[in-house]
Amino acid sequence: MTDVHLQSHHIATPQGLLFAQSWTPEQPHGAALVLLHDSLGCVALWRDFPLQLAQATGRTVIAYDRLGFGASAAHPSTLPTSFVADEARQGFAAVLAHFGLQTFVALGHSVGGGMAVCCAATYPRQCQALITIAAQTFVQERTLTGIRQAQAEFAQPGAMDRLARYHGAKAHWVLHAWTDTWLSQAFAHWRLDPFLQQVQCPTLALHGELDEYGTAIHPQTIAALVQGPSSLHLLADCGHVPHKQALPQTLDLIKTWIK
Repeated sequence: MTDVHLQSHHIATPQGLLFAQSWTPEQPHGAALVLLHDSLGCVALWRDFPLQLAQATGRTVIAYDRLGFGASAAHPSTLPTSFVADEARQGFAAVLAHFGLQTFVALGHSVGGGMAVCCAATYPRQCQALITIAAQTFVQERTLTGIRQAQAEFAQPGAMDRLARYHGAKAHWVLHAWTDTWLSQAFAHWRLDPFLQQVQCPTLALHGELDEYGTAIHPQTIAALVQGPSSLHLLADCGHVPHKQALPQTLDLIKTWIK
């Protein structure tokens, strides 16, 4: 098994420090993979996926907590409806600068998949490949139903403790940044289409057939609209988190494709 060096980083931005970690094989090759987490996520919630991804691909893997999440600084306000696209020019840009990345592979889960699309569109010369996992491309009713169900579950006594373990005092902000934004009328017409149409690099879209936050129309839209070559895989008996629920298959698909 490939030895991997783990290192923690603190990245200065105008709004506060971002926390990141990097997993670097002894002899890394190819562009680093930069991971963008989901609406309630953070570096710690990727669990051992970054390590296994680095071992499987032989590439450096970088994950960071967006502003307001995990070990990064608190967000100073509510999220604007442009937050998915904004990340490419804000937190992600700071990560690129900190690590001195001339090239990268963008990999995002759920809303992080949408952000990865925007990063690929924003940095077409640097982004060598795009990988989306359970990404959404528009506000689907199934997505809203799943969010409402999660909202009700987090209202139960003690439920917020799970978020607080990873986000500390920011946990309530994290939850409301997700639920209030996606359920708002102002966000109802959000679509990823304009950014997908600017993606020039090869794209891999992964999606669980049982995803409770979106149907197969999302990876199908990604594969259809990107301008570079695309590959789509639906994972059987898998929900919204393929890198946990179908980890061996997800790693194998990424490893084989990225070669």
